[in-house]
Amino acid sequence: MKVSGFTFIRNAIKFDYPVVEAISSILPVCDEVVVAVGNSQDGTRSLIDQIGSPKIRIIDTVWDDSLREGGRVLAVETDKAFDALDPQSDWAFYIQGDEVIHEKYLPAIREGMEKWLNHKEVEGLLFNYKHFYGSYDFVGDSRRWYRREVRVVRNDKMIRSYRDAQGFRKNGRPLQVKHINATMYHYGWVKPPEAQQAKQQSFNKLWHTDEWVDKKIPKVESFDYSQIDSLAHFKDTHPEVMKKRIRALNWDFSFDPSRKRLPFKSRLLHSVEQLTGWRPGEYRNYKII
Repeated sequence: MKVSGFTFIRNAIKFDYPVVEAISSILPVCDEVVVAVGNSQDGTRSLIDQIGSPKIRIIDTVWDDSLREGGRVLAVETDKAFDALDPQSDWAFYIQGDEVIHEKYLPAIREGMEKWLNHKEVEGLLFNYKHFYGSYDFVGDSRRWYRREVRVVRNDKMIRSYRDAQGFRKNGRPLQVKHINATMYHYGWVKPPEAQQAKQQSFNKLWHTDEWVDKKIPKVESFDYSQIDSLAHFKDTHPEVMKKRIRALNWDFSFDPSRKRLPFKSRLLHSVEQLTGWRPGEYRNYKII
């Protein structure tokens, strides 16, 4: 069995993406990792080079900044990396620049790929998610955060990145997947407040017009993390590759998890999910088989 990893990135230093940690976290289960490095305004390409693994192969890309509807450019860049994978690979392990897999889940991921390798009806593997917010001590626990997503797919070029690269589809339909016991850690909402605000200004331009961004995104220097509806304390460990970044945290964020800023309907649905594990009305861009 051969496994390729793939990701895309642009301006990782400018917007403080943990992309080095992301790539490093999947290297142990990959035979190669293709990184599509977009035209950046910082030293992103050198940053990836400095990881120093012979498994990493960089392809240089130019983002089409005119693709602003629904974050389409993110899917295009994902497909560029996917299309560059070794055609002999069986599985493709996708990770975004602000996601990191904990090393404790690598055996389960490898086991899932081996178990379903010869079951061609299985087109991908479904991961659980934890979304960190404000600091490394809190995770989002409301319905605004997606719970699961596909991060391992067949190396089948009929599979394409969907919408804003959150998931994948084949011939326009959701993938048939198996749910595995592995959790992806999403750190996209843990950045210095200044970097988070700069990201909001830039990133929203991938979905909206300049006029929309000027109207909707506050013109302030620092992101206000306090305006969040519901969080829970994170009581587990972080991936080993994140430890250095966590030690370097240089801003304060605190939140009282008992204070749920949720309307009545959301509180009711939140309680149902906490008690049963069922999320009514959940959007699923996949079919569990």
